[in-house]
Amino acid sequence: MTHSSIDVRTRLHDFAQTFDPRFEELLQNAADVPDRLAQAVRYSALGSGKRLRPYLVVRCCALVGGDTETAMPIAAAIECLHAFSLIHDDLPAMDDDDLRRGRPSCHKQFDEATAVLAGDALVLLAFELVARHAPDPTSVGRLVLELAEGVGWRGMIGGQMADIVGQTQSPDLAITDYIQVRKTARLFAASCRIGAIVGGGDDDAIDRVGAFGQTVGMAFQIADDLLDLTASSQQIGKRTGKDVDANKQTVPRCVGVDEGRKRATAAARVAVEQLEPFGDRAADLRDLALFMIGRDY
Repeated sequence: MTHSSIDVRTRLHDFAQTFDPRFEELLQNAADVPDRLAQAVRYSALGSGKRLRPYLVVRCCALVGGDTETAMPIAAAIECLHAFSLIHDDLPAMDDDDLRRGRPSCHKQFDEATAVLAGDALVLLAFELVARHAPDPTSVGRLVLELAEGVGWRGMIGGQMADIVGQTQSPDLAITDYIQVRKTARLFAASCRIGAIVGGGDDDAIDRVGAFGQTVGMAFQIADDLLDLTASSQQIGKRTGKDVDANKQTVPRCVGVDEGRKRATAAARVAVEQLEPFGDRAADLRDLALFMIGRDY
């Protein structure tokens, strides 16, 4: 399996050039929203980012024959949830990070109370976007359930809780896998499944892209943990070396850097295998899976 990092970066850049103006439009401040809250929401959500999760929504929609334009507001909902998680992760009570995407974190740019409320607002805005823009009203319940399970106490938020508890324990691969499946992989899986649902995919296609997203999410998180050990803050736009300082459960801490790279590669290969029935139509998603484990930001 081979891929071109340049091609993947170009695809992600081109997608962001299309997605970001739509996202900004959807985040326009309503007249009765407090200005400071709106500023904090837009500051965090519209900051530079890879837009991986909304890309997965749109691409999985197209993969099953759906209309990518229809998927854009739903992709925006996913990015709202991702932005919420970054705001709350950075809070002093969580990971206590002052830098995010090369800029001051939301609570440093504004204040802690505003950051908490901005994160809360983004969660509810995600569900509002789905309710307003779902292409088929009968799909709203299914989309809401996917969002809730991907982000709720059995998903990302539950993973964050397990992450905090894990910092009091010795490195343990089973604990690490539990955390990373929930904190990272389930939102990737939800992004893919939601895209396929919006595109009108059948249950088999939805399950396949969901499995792809889950394993890609695991590969992404291992790569992220490796970057925390090997990259500079300038390179990735946030503080590095923090995982060791915080006694976090990570794959590199459990098995070492070399074995961690092997596990990330294995996860990417499993992800690629899930896409076999889609043939050449999924070539860019295969490239993305392999890009995940070799990225430097």
